[in-house]
Amino acid sequence: MFHIAQYFPITDPTLIFFVVLLIILFAPIIMGKLRIPHIIGMVLAGVLIGKYGLNILERDSSFELFGKVGLYYIMFLAALEMDMEGMKKNKSRLLIYGLLTCFIPFFLTYGMSIWLLHYSAKASFLLSCIMASNTLIAYPIVSRYGLQQKPSVTLSVGSSMISLLIALIMLAGLVASFSKHDGVLFWVFFTLKFAVYCGVMIMLIPRLTRWFLRRYSDAVMQFIFVLSMLFMSAALSQIVGIEGVFGAFFAGLILNRYIPHVSPLMNRLEFIGNALFIPYFLIGVGMLININLLFQGSHILWVVFCIAFFGTLGKAIAAYIACLGFRLPLSSGHMMFGLTSAHAAGSIAMVMVGMHLLVAPGTYLVNDDMLNGVVMMILITCIISSILTDRSSQKIILRDKELPDAEDDKKVSDEKILVPVKYPEYADNLMNLAFLVRNQKLNRGLICLNVVYEDKDMRYNQEQGRRILEHCSQLAAATDVMTQTQVRIAANIANGIKHAFNEFQCSEIIIGMHMHPEVSPKFWGEFHQSLFNGLSRQIIMARIRQPLNTLRRIQVAVPSRAEFEPGFYRWLERLARLAGNLDCRIQFHGREESLALINEYIKNRHPEVRADYTQMIHWNELPQLASQISPDHLFVIVTARKGTVSYKTALERLPEEITKYFSGTNLMIIFPDQHGDSYGDQLTFAEPQHQEEISAYESFLQWFKKKCNFKKM
Repeated sequence: MFHIAQYFPITDPTLIFFVVLLIILFAPIIMGKLRIPHIIGMVLAGVLIGKYGLNILERDSSFELFGKVGLYYIMFLAALEMDMEGMKKNKSRLLIYGLLTCFIPFFLTYGMSIWLLHYSAKASFLLSCIMASNTLIAYPIVSRYGLQQKPSVTLSVGSSMISLLIALIMLAGLVASFSKHDGVLFWVFFTLKFAVYCGVMIMLIPRLTRWFLRRYSDAVMQFIFVLSMLFMSAALSQIVGIEGVFGAFFAGLILNRYIPHVSPLMNRLEFIGNALFIPYFLIGVGMLININLLFQGSHILWVVFCIAFFGTLGKAIAAYIACLGFRLPLSSGHMMFGLTSAHAAGSIAMVMVGMHLLVAPGTYLVNDDMLNGVVMMILITCIISSILTDRSSQKIILRDKELPDAEDDKKVSDEKILVPVKYPEYADNLMNLAFLVRNQKLNRGLICLNVVYEDKDMRYNQEQGRRILEHCSQLAAATDVMTQTQVRIAANIANGIKHAFNEFQCSEIIIGMHMHPEVSPKFWGEFHQSLFNGLSRQIIMARIRQPLNTLRRIQVAVPSRAEFEPGFYRWLERLARLAGNLDCRIQFHGREESLALINEYIKNRHPEVRADYTQMIHWNELPQLASQISPDHLFVIVTARKGTVSYKTALERLPEEITKYFSGTNLMIIFPDQHGDSYGDQLTFAEPQHQEEISAYESFLQWFKKKCNFKKM
């Protein structure tokens, strides 16, 4: 007789990979219909195909290899996505709430594990570390309601980072305790090794990163370099005696500043991790779960209840204590509890560490009960977090209708950036600059333009222009930015750009500065001066000599009376976005009146941006700034057109002064908008997971109602 079971488990590598890809493809679709977090879908799929399920696949070496990579990837990406400057701005409140939301669940879970579940001290400590941390699984809900800047949200995000970091440090200590040790001497030696490891990584990785990124712009090489730093840090942490997940997390913290969230490199890192490594790891975790234990009595249900209840209770107590202590409304407390109550990939990563810690021959720190309990706890807490965050978001919106914001950006929807490109060597930096200053929330896309002269070389130049624009489209596609491209024929380059600007209804231009003296010896080149004199909208001219993510500081020269220009807030918004995305300090030089308004705007709209303010009484002091500008600084000059409020005769000497004092610097010259259109809104994060319009439950109810109505008829 034919027995299909004889073909399972599958051992052929091609079929194994095919089955895994099918799971990665369909699990999110099915889980989206069921409104269950996708991470749970991957784990459940692993349960289904594993030896405790249908025994379709065996957990072979590929799951060990990709699982290890996925484990490190989870912690690495978690660190890369942290808002380090946001934490520094509100460090006192964040530290207080971070300690509360970490240690209250920690001690509650530890006591529960000892007295109710009768786990060992070390197993209880591991479970407490898991419950002390949390994952912002419900943050996309906050983004959808536009509440990212609310105090309760910023506190929740910052405290989540602090609690995760503390939990990983405690986990590192737990792992180290399994080594052979000699009492106090061991812990002194371990602390010394840990401090040396952290110091070496902090000194080594930034220097290597700056050196590499400045010299090599190839996308593949940059990606491989970042992964090398990740695994170097993880390997060295294991040598020191700390689990590799801490090394991966620590590498992410160090590289956070060099990989902007909207950069192509970040997009590639997230894409590869979310597409392959992390799903492979989660499926492998599911294959370890013995589903049969759920049907062997009430003990596992008791474990799940205790872990989920006491861990969630600890997060609730911490949230409402902080809410009362900081004198926030009760709805803010609900929001803080909702955002910090969920556990996801980080919890799985930590429980997997415990599965490799040998307590006795054949016995590991994490048993099947704890593994199953943690996985079920993740499902429960993710559902609680999503529901509570959604309801508290609605309450906050209703509450704040009585107190409308002082600033109302009603005309923000006009942003559409035109990027004229002529030389391929400048295209990358111009596109990256456009990615960093654009408003992600509007998601308007970019207009890439190449203008060629109508002469005998027109056909050849058209073909070259198409190749450049194709390259620009590829760069934009890597960051999920829409682009429109056009090769335009014109007798005058400036007129061609202006006509395209009007046809596409653009709001501003980002263009490279003239850097080819063989084409024209003039500072502005053949057409730049004609362009900014004939167009009254904002024009940014850039001369970038190194990768933008290696810049350490932005220096801005602001002319007197710049605040009276209609486009004042537009260029200020763009520079604030640039500084925020690059996570670098920005320093403004100008009159006291201008700096006061800039300071107020930065504090209200971009509190995460590190800004300094230096008085520059007269524009004649501009050459003196040359001594303060290093090769890895970006010098921004806000200038003005003739006949405008902030124009002064000293600006006529700008080409000579730039040539004499700033010839080797990274430079940006801004001609402000003269129409006074309101400035853009702050950047927001896109929702990372696809949400089905109609859930499976709603579909079932609709089907059930139709059947009931049909029977009544």
